Amino acid sequence: MINMPEKTIEIPDGVEARFEKNSLIVRGPKGELQRIFKSPWIKKEIKENTIIFSSGSERRKTCALLGTWASHARNMIIGVTRGWEAKLKTVYSHFPVKINIEGDKVIIQNFMGERKPRVSSIVGDTKVNIGKDEIVITGTNKEDVGQTAANIELVTKVSGYDRRVFQDGCHLIQKCSPVDEEKGE
Repeated sequence: MINMPEKTIEIPDGVEARFEKNSLIVRGPKGELQRIFKSPWIKKEIKENTIIFSSGSERRKTCALLGTWASHARNMIIGVTRGWEAKLKTVYSHFPVKINIEGDKVIIQNFMGERKPRVSSIVGDTKVNIGKDEIVITGTNKEDVGQTAANIELVTKVSGYDRRVFQDGCHLIQKCSPVDEEKGE
């Protein structure tokens, strides 16, 4: 008998998951996330508070896709229960930087003494909180939180100057990770 590769993910209490056609919809206390899982080689189902991805093929690409889908489903469950968080540190030594939020954009003014503000986009339903020298990005979708942090970091990248001298910018100090439950956020 062939050993079918399979990945199972436990659904915790307070989280509801269901498949509609090729979409997995996960709903929890922090919101709802939806993602499309489409492949002719992988079977997906929900049984007794577990999400099961299985395949009749033992091909390397199919097994890799099983692991990827399982990780996406786990990230969705963490997102709707705890949420995701990334942190950036604002560093400036030559010119004071002013950071504001306008709608779905982060505006960085006076960066390296430039008159024209630098603009970064906020992806999805991500929330950006600006402190004195720290930017905290939170949300339910891990990819949106990470992309928003990357957008801010990329727009403040210094080019044309010696990076050893001009260390100005918004630098990632905490990658996208689950929100600590002790903080009460």
